Amino acid sequence: MPDPYLPAMHWLASLDDDWRRHIDAIGPCLHQPHPARDPYESLVRAIAYQQLHARAGDAIVGRLLALFPQVTFPRPEQIVASDFDQLRSCGFSASKIATIQGIAQATLDGVVPDYASALAMDDEALIERLVTLRGVGRWTVEMLLIYSLERPDILPADDFGVREGYRRWKGLAVQPTRKQMIEIGQAWSPYRTVAAWYLWRVPAR
Repeated sequence: MPDPYLPAMHWLASLDDDWRRHIDAIGPCLHQPHPARDPYESLVRAIAYQQLHARAGDAIVGRLLALFPQVTFPRPEQIVASDFDQLRSCGFSASKIATIQGIAQATLDGVVPDYASALAMDDEALIERLVTLRGVGRWTVEMLLIYSLERPDILPADDFGVREGYRRWKGLAVQPTRKQMIEIGQAWSPYRTVAAWYLWRVPAR
């Protein structure tokens, strides 16, 4: 079975010696998307992980799933109907509870599109539509684009790991700003998703 990320790896490695050495050191891209995951579910999961280490996010999602054992993931109507203490017991902060209930209600209202509709939208159109929701920023929608919709050219320039990875990789004293990261990343298009995957894996020096 061919490696779907080989073209991106070869293209990035051809840009300069830094990319070639970094890709050689890390090895093949093992990006693992969750294709066809409903945008509603992707957004709720992204909110759970916001500003937390992966293990803490895993624990919160695990407790949320345990509240609704009859389904693989709680439906929007179930989240809307959940009381504050139930969701608080999962580890969600008060602001995250308001956000995920808002996402659930927006899904019921048709603001959050289903998977097929989201797939048909371009990146910026989907971002513009979803950042109108309370607590949903560009980063959250970018995680949906990367992991659920499998978009190949997304660089989450607000992401701490991306900017810190670049700082370490290039031996800089400070991280690039969001604007600088966007400008730098232009050179990595049309494979910015794979570039982000490699930046997340720059080792600490």
